[in-house]
Amino acid sequence: MQVIGLCRFSYPGIGGFQVEHENLQARIDYLYAPKRLEDRFRTFETITLPPLRAQTDPDFTLLIVIGESLPKPWHDRLADLVADMPQVVIQSHAPGRHRPVMQAAINSIRQFDKQPCLQFRMDDDDAVACSYVERLREAAQDVRKLSRKHRYLAIDFNQGFIASPGPAGLRATPTTTPYTTAALAVMLKPSEKRTIMNFAHAKVAQNMPTVTFSGQDMLIRGHNDFNDSRQKPGVRPVDLLPLSPADEDHFRAIYNIDADHIRRVFSAP
Repeated sequence: MQVIGLCRFSYPGIGGFQVEHENLQARIDYLYAPKRLEDRFRTFETITLPPLRAQTDPDFTLLIVIGESLPKPWHDRLADLVADMPQVVIQSHAPGRHRPVMQAAINSIRQFDKQPCLQFRMDDDDAVACSYVERLREAAQDVRKLSRKHRYLAIDFNQGFIASPGPAGLRATPTTTPYTTAALAVMLKPSEKRTIMNFAHAKVAQNMPTVTFSGQDMLIRGHNDFNDSRQKPGVRPVDLLPLSPADEDHFRAIYNIDADHIRRVFSAP
């Protein structure tokens, strides 16, 4: 089964944000602000990419969607970061309606063979466990009989952490919230043209059968001042605690995330 992960890297789409901007240029200015992009790149380098590089099943595609207007120095920096990852495809797109653009981008790399397609989505500060692709394929086989009766089916790994990197390393707290990106996947029939981006992740259970797997750390949900979901008033704060040495060992073993690497990167000018 083909496995596709989608990461929207500061793509200035129309829609797709919980907080609206006055116009498209205001959105572009916000997304491409140097301070914000520097933070996103450091998080992407230290949190998102390490476990993807260390997948126990390396047979997957990571589609990174960026805007055509992303300034060249940032575009080149992104290309350099993933140059050693044959799984990565970078696509540049003009601003457009968010969901149709993402649907077309995903379908442009789909094989549309006789096998279901497994798709997951992640922001540029999220992560999955090193065993994620392997476990996702195993879970898909477990629910294969059920999937034949439905156009799409959600496979939800709900256990992991909310985490924030910084000069002191990682601060984190456990989470078991269902239908959390990035370890939520959708299994689609071979001929199905819809994609994971046609469904709001928190509402997948309203649109399809879902199967949730717990008991194994599988995701990291990034937490920082630039999270779109934290820009609205009244957002509940999340209490994050510094990792102990044992916790740091756990993150290194499960996610290939090195707290010393985080400290070096986030302490740099």
